[in-house]
Amino acid sequence: METVVTLNSGHSMPLVGLGCWKIDGDVAKDTIRAAIKLGYRHFDCAADYGNEAAIGEAFAEAFAAGDVARKDLFITSKLWNTYHAKEHVPEALERTLSDLHLDYLDLYLIHFPLAMKYVPPSEKYPPGAPMEDGLPLMAKVPIQETWQAMEGLVDAGLVRSIGVSNFNCVLITDLMTYARIPPAVNQVESHPYLVQSVLRSLLSRYNIHMTAFSPFGYPSYQVLGVPFDSKNFLELDMVLEIAAKYGKTPAQVALRWNIQKGASVVPKTVTPSRLTENLGVFDFSLTDEEIANIDKLNRNIHFNNVGLPFVWNAPIYE
Repeated sequence: METVVTLNSGHSMPLVGLGCWKIDGDVAKDTIRAAIKLGYRHFDCAADYGNEAAIGEAFAEAFAAGDVARKDLFITSKLWNTYHAKEHVPEALERTLSDLHLDYLDLYLIHFPLAMKYVPPSEKYPPGAPMEDGLPLMAKVPIQETWQAMEGLVDAGLVRSIGVSNFNCVLITDLMTYARIPPAVNQVESHPYLVQSVLRSLLSRYNIHMTAFSPFGYPSYQVLGVPFDSKNFLELDMVLEIAAKYGKTPAQVALRWNIQKGASVVPKTVTPSRLTENLGVFDFSLTDEEIANIDKLNRNIHFNNVGLPFVWNAPIYE
């Protein structure tokens, strides 16, 4: 059973990675070291997560200890919204590489299709979202300018593959009209309550791989106060019955569902048992009927909704 996917850039990426969002810096190093020892080879990072320096210490220690070689890891990071201008893209990457103790990234993504006012790293890092009167302070930087700067990073050998995150069908279609180097990945939220069927189809047409973040849905957002008044899909009888059939957990069923639909997944956890559990999705397969039944759970719910008034009031998914 395949455990990696070959991207349109020619590079291979493991289908299961460790999502590093919300991993606090004080536990990040130990979590990454433990994950490497368990067999994780794909790590999904971002400047905005505020933990790249701690993660970089873990990578440096793992390399020095001989736990893993750099060439055997696939490391992703993301360009934050305040660095979209062409002159700031190399600066942002330089800081990420320094923090992660690396000389190249395997994948660099535009984190959001939102260009915000530049905040110098010397003033605040990570900069977050500069706001005024409840709205983000935007910058007049077209995505085309940012993408051309991303392509320059590939040309310079600093990044092996480039891609996007949180891009919808319209943005992907537009990007493909001018991209000299096509995006290798579009990382988006996806789980049984957000199947993303139309987007999946479009990405397949362009040979762009989809990575699913927040593959367990609501649990990642409950602590953030995101409103939701229904039962999580991991607790539904149908999912529980499928899990029992294969001797797996509902979480493993959710991951397997996304993988069989052609996506990679980057679940986050710091719990040792769940680190192991999330890798255990390559020894069973769901039937076509089971996948179709899970698809029917779709409710088009974005839990990671930056359009909410208490987030950024930036409705990018509409």
